[in-house]
Amino acid sequence: MKRREAREQAFILAFEQTINNESIQHIIDAAGMSRDLIADDFAEKLAMGVEEHREELDEIISRYIRGWTMNRISKTALTILRMAVYEIRFEKDIPNQVSVNEAVELAKKYGAAEDASFINGVLASVIRAENGEEAHEQP
Repeated sequence: MKRREAREQAFILAFEQTINNESIQHIIDAAGMSRDLIADDFAEKLAMGVEEHREELDEIISRYIRGWTMNRISKTALTILRMAVYEIRFEKDIPNQVSVNEAVELAKKYGAAEDASFINGVLASVIRAENGEEAHEQP
């Protein structure tokens, strides 16, 4: 499975968790029993990483969503942001621009019309902050 497909699988797992509030492992196990789904190793690692660091990821995201609140972001956009911020923060072998591009592509496929540009802007701010550059934080 290609990384893009694995990210999409991770998105579906993480999105289902956002909706059902069940553990990623439970979702993977249930999907395997009912749909003969076998989670890709990278997809599982990514979805579980998002689950494990969810509070920290949400804190980071909330700093860079100028003019928005976490409750106002669609569950689709929030899930994509969590995955991308997880990659940027914890997967050092993945170039930041790859994480951004993949997040934007997921947003184009699954999100609302404005999600791709919103996600791109938030992630650009996160990357600037991660690189120690001046970021525009929400007051």
